[in-house]
Amino acid sequence: MDARLNYFAGPVDSKAFKYLMSTGKAIKELPLPAATQELVALRVSQINGCAVCVDMHSKEAAAAGETPVRLHLVAAWREATVFTEAERAALELAEQGTRIADAAGGVTDEAWADAAKHYDEEQLTALVVLVSFMNTVNRLNVITRQPAGNYEAGQFH
Repeated sequence: MDARLNYFAGPVDSKAFKYLMSTGKAIKELPLPAATQELVALRVSQINGCAVCVDMHSKEAAAAGETPVRLHLVAAWREATVFTEAERAALELAEQGTRIADAAGGVTDEAWADAAKHYDEEQLTALVVLVSFMNTVNRLNVITRQPAGNYEAGQFH
């Protein structure tokens, strides 16, 4: 399968994509645990059907020491016992923030309050920025049918 667009090919494409990539790198430095970042990125990408991001974030998480069991259970995290309460709160916020069109109210007060029990304001900001960023890149990749399977951990670092 070939992508509809190569983001690195044209001068306009590569310039815009360069800034997007730098945003992704900056998010990695925000004060949200790395494991939580990868789990959230993976779950948002699963919901949006972004194969290239599922590929990327599952491999990055594995390279960082995430267990196969946890990676396999992200899609069914509510029934899984392998996630902390903080991770569960982050995953709930990520799902509600991703499914805004499906849930007329957006993120519920309960989901926000639960996340706020586990994360301070700086971490909540990081979580919201991460969810928003992932939704953006997922859409770019899904619209242009970016192929998945060839990503190598650390490729964009």
